[in-house]
Amino acid sequence: MNNHSTKAAGVDIGKAALDVAIFSSAQRWRFSNDDAGRSALVALLREHGVGRVGLEASGGYERPAVETLRDAEFEVIVFQPRQVRAYAAYRLRRAKTDRIDAGLIAACAADHGPARAAPDPRLAALAEPLRWLEQIEDDIARLKTRREAYRDEAILAQLDEEIVRLKALRVRQIKLLRSALSRYADMARRMEIIASVPGVGERTALTLLIAMPELGSLSREEAASLAGLAPFDHSSGKHDGRRNIVGGRANVRTALYAAALPAAFRWNKALVAFYQRLKAAGKSHKQALVACARKLLIYVNTVVARDAPWKAA
Repeated sequence: MNNHSTKAAGVDIGKAALDVAIFSSAQRWRFSNDDAGRSALVALLREHGVGRVGLEASGGYERPAVETLRDAEFEVIVFQPRQVRAYAAYRLRRAKTDRIDAGLIAACAADHGPARAAPDPRLAALAEPLRWLEQIEDDIARLKTRREAYRDEAILAQLDEEIVRLKALRVRQIKLLRSALSRYADMARRMEIIASVPGVGERTALTLLIAMPELGSLSREEAASLAGLAPFDHSSGKHDGRRNIVGGRANVRTALYAAALPAAFRWNKALVAFYQRLKAAGKSHKQALVACARKLLIYVNTVVARDAPWKAA
């Protein structure tokens, strides 16, 4: 449903520049992507009575602009690139420049429903440390894979040394995140409640707490969709396609999928029984694990909503 009662603008984010368009206006503006440029952007939007601003996620370059606009009390919507591309296809738009993209994002923002509430600034400050931790873990996995291709003892020793170094860095980063959260009693309690679900270890709990702050305020369907664990139908007429998961927050989905395997085989009795029922019904191992990851998320969402630790039935 269109929502044009709030005047909307779109900002195309570049490393050095911000291209700006206001919905239904032919004018375009460009500001530098620095403190002075972002201040000028706020002044322009206020001058034109803009209440809602859409931006496209751009590898982190959008974060200073998002923070500035939220601090200035604008309603901010951060679109994923695929959302903007889909909207462009719907509008049969093929031309692409930064200024055209800004107009397209403005139209997306005008058509969008109300934006989600801004995340807790305390958790927003931990998003980068969490991403650094995830990158460290990715590097460890890549080095382990690379190690399998070598036989030279000197090279293997170097790879082993680097893996040991990164593992130590990973441990330190987890401790830093845990220490940062422990400074806030409410965050520490939420972390404790999330980790109370059997199969959800400290590492998974950190990702869920920081990357999915909406937990506890969502329905089970909304939680699964947000994490990219909701199965979508792919059927038309006589064609009955397989249901697949798609989109969502990749780091949340990855953390839950990794936790689901040991949880469904050992740590969570409810999930062990659930996995066995799915296998007996003819589901593949992967399908069953995805369902277990979704169920694990639902358990976490439930205990956070109740503000009470897990209790086995």
